[in-house]
Amino acid sequence: MARRPAPASAASRVFAAVAASVVAIALILVGVLVVDAQGSERSEAEEVTRTVAATLAALPEVEAAIGDAAASSALQPLAERVTRESGLDFVVIMTPDGTRVTHPDPAEIGRAYLGTIPSEPATLTEEFVGTLGPSVRTIAPILSDGRLVGWVAVGLTLGSISAEILSRLPFVAGIGLLLLAAGLVGAVIARRQLRRVAGDLPAGTIRDAVASYESVRTLGEALRAQTHEHGNRMHTAVSLLELGRTEEAVEILTETSRQSQSLVDQVTARRDGDPTVGALLLGKAAQARERNVAWDARIAPDAPRSTLTPIDAVSVVGNLIDNAVDAAATGPSPRWVRVEFDPAPGGSLRIRVADSGAGIDPADRERIFAHGFSTKPAGAEGRGVGLALVRAIVDGAGGSIRITDDPTIFDVVLPARPR
Repeated sequence: MARRPAPASAASRVFAAVAASVVAIALILVGVLVVDAQGSERSEAEEVTRTVAATLAALPEVEAAIGDAAASSALQPLAERVTRESGLDFVVIMTPDGTRVTHPDPAEIGRAYLGTIPSEPATLTEEFVGTLGPSVRTIAPILSDGRLVGWVAVGLTLGSISAEILSRLPFVAGIGLLLLAAGLVGAVIARRQLRRVAGDLPAGTIRDAVASYESVRTLGEALRAQTHEHGNRMHTAVSLLELGRTEEAVEILTETSRQSQSLVDQVTARRDGDPTVGALLLGKAAQARERNVAWDARIAPDAPRSTLTPIDAVSVVGNLIDNAVDAAATGPSPRWVRVEFDPAPGGSLRIRVADSGAGIDPADRERIFAHGFSTKPAGAEGRGVGLALVRAIVDGAGGSIRITDDPTIFDVVLPARPR
């Protein structure tokens, strides 16, 4: 029988996630820089052609020569020199009707200009396919005493523009590689640091360890509160007995038994109950009363048991109740928490934890499930772990969790355990 491959360690997963993110960011950055370079080169080409066309059209020698019969002989050398010195692909000087007087290919002189000639003497920049291929070109009017006597067209082919972009690619690639190298170094450091803490443990094992810790913590708090409450009631009852006030002592002890028995009856009434969660609810009831928060827990007899392990179940329910009690205790009166276990459509288990607190800021609706985020002050009460762990456990079990307002309700649906 073939062995199943061992799950990747948490450190390796962190490295892979960070490395993948860095590669994606580097590729996106390179793409953005290339697009920016294209736009920059295009804008620069338009600006250069406008400037050169306007400058040539304003030269006195161009204005004087355009109307002569020997205009080509006088202007062709000028056009070739400007083309060569400015890095342009063509300079075409033409008569008002568009007949070429100059052209990079002497055979094209005397033929009609290929491009848009404005109906009025005005400068126009466009992209057009001419004898040299597609190009960005600007045509400017040559005026003599306000009268149109000719045109100057100046252009750069798209091939030349692309060549300029290609010349920038080594710089862009260098930035991308530098970012990639820095990111990979960061990923290696992150892996080393996590490996120092967790070794080569799989991510699932680490999550289970955190869930175990949270389960022990929330159960411990619940039992401490329950013990404290019972201790106070017992001390009070003993004192009343010593004072001879037997009926009042019996009433206190009976009330304690009655409050606990109601929840015990609901737990035992379930066909497939989880005694661990039942014990947790008993302790959390005492914890809520300790903080002057009214407590109401209802467990439907037909509520199924989820697929969660006892540790995960205690982590989910305990953390949701802890947050609810915290919110209610610091919120307006009347202060209360309500916990409900019901069957959900499809045979699932629905757990609802509601509270009378001030609610959750809409901007924090998703952030509250992020690791390290907490609305509580830093310290023992501000861990920023509980709800992140709840989301991880619920998602891992194939369940769902959503939040509704007025009152605040955490609504969790979990798959039921097969019977």
